[in-house]
Amino acid sequence: MTTAGALDGHRIVPVVVIDDPARAADLAHALAAGGIHCAEITLRTSNAVEAIRAMAEVPGFVVGAGTVVNLEQASAVLDAGAQFIVSPGFSAAIVDATRTRGAGVLPGIATGTEAMTALQAGLDVVKFFPADRLGGLATIRALAAPFPQLGFVPSGGVTALSAPEYLADPAVPAVSGSWMVGRDLITAGDFETITRLSRDAVAAIGAP
Repeated sequence: MTTAGALDGHRIVPVVVIDDPARAADLAHALAAGGIHCAEITLRTSNAVEAIRAMAEVPGFVVGAGTVVNLEQASAVLDAGAQFIVSPGFSAAIVDATRTRGAGVLPGIATGTEAMTALQAGLDVVKFFPADRLGGLATIRALAAPFPQLGFVPSGGVTALSAPEYLADPAVPAVSGSWMVGRDLITAGDFETITRLSRDAVAAIGAP
């Protein structure tokens, strides 16, 4: 198992901004119906922690927290049932606290210096963010050359079209994206479309 923990084996990680935690369980079921069995709930709304708590109760579904930038947030989401934590940057304190609790961790990195810091912290997979602004797959390949022991999960600007290309590279174990879980779709309760977009995403990357 990698330091991403519960995310191991999940090739697509939906990045979710959710306003109403009452929709969280239905969202998990809609994603699962489309073949995606995990989600990253970002701490960009006041109800995100409650959404994590609700989604954590869905059997067989892996829920984590994103946009975690301090220890207080890390503690709150882990208490709510998050199985992994994603950060936009690298924080040794968050990495250590998360791993101590037995959860997966995916800190963001953008440079070779940060990649070395992640390796020194004992990590073997990181988030590459913001991927589209940093050169995308070409930059991942450039970083993977001196750091072949690291897996890079691109996040930021990943689309239905770019996800298969990213995932075809051995340095990319998974992608993060929001194209199948648009905030407007969740707010409208359009879970049928979420399931369809999820199914299309899974088919596009050739996942079983």
